[in-house]
Amino acid sequence: MKFITRILRPEQVRELVTLFLIVIIVLGFGAFLKDYYTGRTFVRISTSIAIIAVVAMAQTLVAITRNIDLSLGSIVGFCAFFLGVQLSYHHEIGPVPAALIAIAVGTAMGLINGLIIAYGRVPAIITTLGTMAIYRTAIVFYSAPEGGIVSAHRLPLWARQFASWSIFKMGDLDFRVMVGIAILVVIIFQLILTYLPYGRRLYAIGSNPEAARIAGFPAQRIVFIAYLIGGALAGLGGYLFLLQYGNLMVLAGVGLEFDAVAAAVVGGVNIFGGTGTAIGAFLGATLIGTLDYSLRRWPAISEFWRNAILGLLILLAVATDSAIMARLRLMWARAAAAMTMELAESKTSSSPQA
Repeated sequence: MKFITRILRPEQVRELVTLFLIVIIVLGFGAFLKDYYTGRTFVRISTSIAIIAVVAMAQTLVAITRNIDLSLGSIVGFCAFFLGVQLSYHHEIGPVPAALIAIAVGTAMGLINGLIIAYGRVPAIITTLGTMAIYRTAIVFYSAPEGGIVSAHRLPLWARQFASWSIFKMGDLDFRVMVGIAILVVIIFQLILTYLPYGRRLYAIGSNPEAARIAGFPAQRIVFIAYLIGGALAGLGGYLFLLQYGNLMVLAGVGLEFDAVAAAVVGGVNIFGGTGTAIGAFLGATLIGTLDYSLRRWPAISEFWRNAILGLLILLAVATDSAIMARLRLMWARAAAAMTMELAESKTSSSPQA
């Protein structure tokens, strides 16, 4: 047990379990579905995961602080639609400026959420449920002059080709730029959560808000920044969403907030705050994306059952976190305390006597 506690944390156990489930899903569906183990399958799953993973990073940040953001899907949809309209009329806008536009719009929407939740002290679920409806309505009004749609053929050439851009190819295995962007985002936020003071403060606020307040952490500002960054990530998700699908309607992004919550929770992010990692959320997004694609390939499974299975995954993840993971954390804490006492006793016995 001592050896295990030295090399693994409870969160890492959850990540390993998620990875094991992904392998089981791939092996299971590969045995039943024809042409499952192909480069085409990898491309379709990986590109769908890219959008979910980026949005799941936003959900992870706010969930660690004991909050939630139900407006992420609407932010993604509005940013995608807004950017699509701009690109339709301004073909001179390049890939990087377009990404910055989407991120700026998403940041502004996240700012509104953050101000109301952090400084207005309105519960996050109430605030983001309201802004989810408001932002979705904003799409309807903004899209009215365009007939409620964005057409791919009106976008610049680079925007129509972006989804097929590759970082490298190996045979029919194609590693797309979109996937690279998502992985880069995951790595950046894993480093932030692990090594930067801001990341550690997020965990402190989520684990024990009262202790964090006594310690002098600016809780309001930290939560506000989390929603600000979350909005920016949702804006990036909107950028990828537009370039992935091209043709958009006012329902763009509907349900993404559900996928983001599912990815975060299945990946080990505790909805009660204080635990979770970017890598875990990415693995959760991978599991959900793989399962969703595989179920779509299976004719016997309807849309209703796909949603039901995802809902069951969330319930199982929350139940597991409340029961098994809570006991694991207690065992790890006791083992760590025992090792600390042994170390202290060994130092005492080895010190020269006066």
